[in-house]
Amino acid sequence: VQLQASGGGLVQPGGSLRLSCLVSGSIFSGDHMGWYRQAPGKQRELIAFISTGGSTNYKDSVKGRFTISRDNTKSTVYLQMNSLKPEDTAVYHCNGLGSNLYPWGQGTQVTVSS
Repeated sequence: VQLQASGGGLVQPGGSLRLSCLVSGSIFSGDHMGWYRQAPGKQRELIAFISTGGSTNYKDSVKGRFTISRDNTKSTVYLQMNSLKPEDTAVYHCNGLGSNLYPWGQGTQVTVSS
């Protein structure tokens, strides 16, 4: 299984980005999927996840600003990020959940700075 995250970049506070993550080599529609991030000097954390049925859940720090979605026909999970803050700066990854984690991809860097 390969996880290819993209869409990161440098954005000013208050800006928006849309991340994509293509998942290849798995039966994507059968996987709950999550977006994770790892800021410098911090542990990787799960910030949003979406079930196979489309139910979503968010970490409090991103609730109301980030939206996770999936397109099973494209084996892709998305993260729409609005109202970005400097503390959102991190490398963002997608992966499965719990015991269903795949080898981590390189992720995509998001930097929020003026």
